[in-house]
Amino acid sequence: MKTKKLQDIFERKLKQLWNYLGPLLSRFFIVTKRKWKKYHVTKVLILSVLTIALGFSIYLAILARSANVNTLRVGLEQSTTIIDEQGEIAGTLYAQKGTYIDIEETSPHIIDAIISTEDQRFEKHRGFDPIGLARAAFGYVINRGQIVGGGSTITQQLAKNAYLSADQTLMRKFRELFLAIEIEKHYSKDVILEMYLNHAYFGNGVWGVEDASMKYFGKSADEVTVPEAATIAAMLKAPSHYNPIDNYERSIERRNIVLKLMTDTEVITEEEKTTYQQTELHLVDRYNSENGYRYPYYFDAVINEAVNKYGFEEEDLLNKGYTIYTSLNQTHQQQMDAAYANNAHLIEKAADGTSAQSASVALNPDTGGVTAVLGGVEGYTFRGFNRATQMRRQPGSVIKPLGVYTPALEAGYTPHSLLKDELLSYGSTEYTPTNLSGEYKGEVPMFEAVAKSYNAPAVWLLNEIGISKGARKLEQFGLTVTDMDKQSLGNISLGGMERGVSPLELASAYSVFPNDGQKVDPHFIVKIVDATGAIVVDNTSPKSRRVVSKEVAEEMNSMLLSVFENGTGQQIKPANFDVAGKTGTTQSTNGQGNSDQWIVGYTPDLVIASWMGFDKTTDQHFLTNYSSQGVGRILKAKLEMILPYTEQTTFLVEEAGHDYVEEGSTFVDQLSEGMQEAGKAIKEGASVIQEKASQWFNQFRDQMNGE
Repeated sequence: MKTKKLQDIFERKLKQLWNYLGPLLSRFFIVTKRKWKKYHVTKVLILSVLTIALGFSIYLAILARSANVNTLRVGLEQSTTIIDEQGEIAGTLYAQKGTYIDIEETSPHIIDAIISTEDQRFEKHRGFDPIGLARAAFGYVINRGQIVGGGSTITQQLAKNAYLSADQTLMRKFRELFLAIEIEKHYSKDVILEMYLNHAYFGNGVWGVEDASMKYFGKSADEVTVPEAATIAAMLKAPSHYNPIDNYERSIERRNIVLKLMTDTEVITEEEKTTYQQTELHLVDRYNSENGYRYPYYFDAVINEAVNKYGFEEEDLLNKGYTIYTSLNQTHQQQMDAAYANNAHLIEKAADGTSAQSASVALNPDTGGVTAVLGGVEGYTFRGFNRATQMRRQPGSVIKPLGVYTPALEAGYTPHSLLKDELLSYGSTEYTPTNLSGEYKGEVPMFEAVAKSYNAPAVWLLNEIGISKGARKLEQFGLTVTDMDKQSLGNISLGGMERGVSPLELASAYSVFPNDGQKVDPHFIVKIVDATGAIVVDNTSPKSRRVVSKEVAEEMNSMLLSVFENGTGQQIKPANFDVAGKTGTTQSTNGQGNSDQWIVGYTPDLVIASWMGFDKTTDQHFLTNYSSQGVGRILKAKLEMILPYTEQTTFLVEEAGHDYVEEGSTFVDQLSEGMQEAGKAIKEGASVIQEKASQWFNQFRDQMNGE
């Protein structure tokens, strides 16, 4: 009873509301109808929709034209090739393409099977199929806006594979359609089919029908049978799901569906279909994948430079048949790789078996071109972490010539200037640098401080000339100096830099000295040419700038020669070569062992910078020796193996200590020292003469006795 009463009340209120709103709505619709007719709203809406559609079509057409489809075939035929500094082919980049063959070299069975499966109206449409589009549109509606496939012609699939991602979006479908129309304008049906057959993926890392035929059936694409051709066509739907190596039964099921479609298109008869569907597959793998990626870390660096510096997309670079001219010297690269392989025992291992890593860069100081690079000794992955170019580690003492001694020479010091070598404290923090040996001489000439890598004189000298000069000079050498570095004597003078440096940055910085004070931008790429022969990148004249004067560069060369003559690099000087450079080691933060070993060695023709250490220094992972013992011995091997393949230009200066006379020594002291050396030489000479005379006397006596 109560419910009935409530219902009556509700109906009464609803009727009152309608009585109020009804007239208002009626007048609104009448006015709207008049206005609609008066202002032709229907026409305006239709015109607006058509205008938007036209603008959208123009936009897509412009995008399609910008794809430059006239180079598509050339790009698919060619692999992106790396050329070395001698103009020789050094290798090819990984690419989504296989052995390219002409359409005449493809079995008609493959062509029939693929057209029957993928695009039965291929010969009739002009890039898109309205019937297929209607089917795809219906699927789009019933699946609530999700593209589920279907509707794409062979030309559209070629456009997608060559230019677009695999994303199932409406925008990609529209772009695919316009690209297909553009492709149809430029190529015949046979050429379009040829490009599609050579660019399609068939699973197991195989691209194109020729390599697919070799991979699964051990024969060329012009030799496959109808069942084999149907199997190849079957894989296009889902290569990893339907290839016969990984999923034989599913492959057979899908093949039989393809054979049914071939019957529907009347390329085989019902009797043939039945026979073929009962045929087993005889799998034979004769596919030989030639790996043209011969120098992985170098080629990775080339790709990174093309992407990061010149704006290429990785996929385009790999697949569009570019020719990339580089500064690679294959002999240098091979010798660097061999030096590491022959001296693998010098790479330290932690107690748990974890291996340290190492990285190295060889650079031509005159051109700035990188001739060889190694980004790691274990665990390479394609375009993974390249320690030679991407790593940043504290440089230790290798920074001293750049941040201390070069600006000191510019400030008026000389290689023979005496520097204070005492245990001193600096600033409010009482920063107190110590020499590794724990010994201090009071005063040492600059060249000796460099050669022996004394810490105390370096910090004292930087404090004298001003930390700002050191920081500014490091930036001129191309190194990044942070605000924290600019406030720290130790960061600038002893290499405790906040950001750190890479081997490439270090090699480039040191290239200033053998190049008369000029720094050429380091690079891997010299020139890039596209598949049509057009030059798209020209770096044949890289930028250069003066960092120091020629006189300062020569003075630095003389001091850095001392490092390998009588300094920290004396034991690792390469046989038969005069080499300049610097060693450096950084200690771990917990005081247990060392974190980094650095060494730079150079001649007028070549600069090599090398690093060794664990990717992450911990209580368990640290180095137990110094740069002259670990990475230095590998550098010695590299220099001895690579320098014979350079011009072997000699330095124009002597090492700084060869004619040094300590201040305060008198003429008598010098004469006495000279007489002692002369006496020693005479004594050694007399000993040799006595030994030779004895040998001659014995020989004469033997001859007399024999007679």
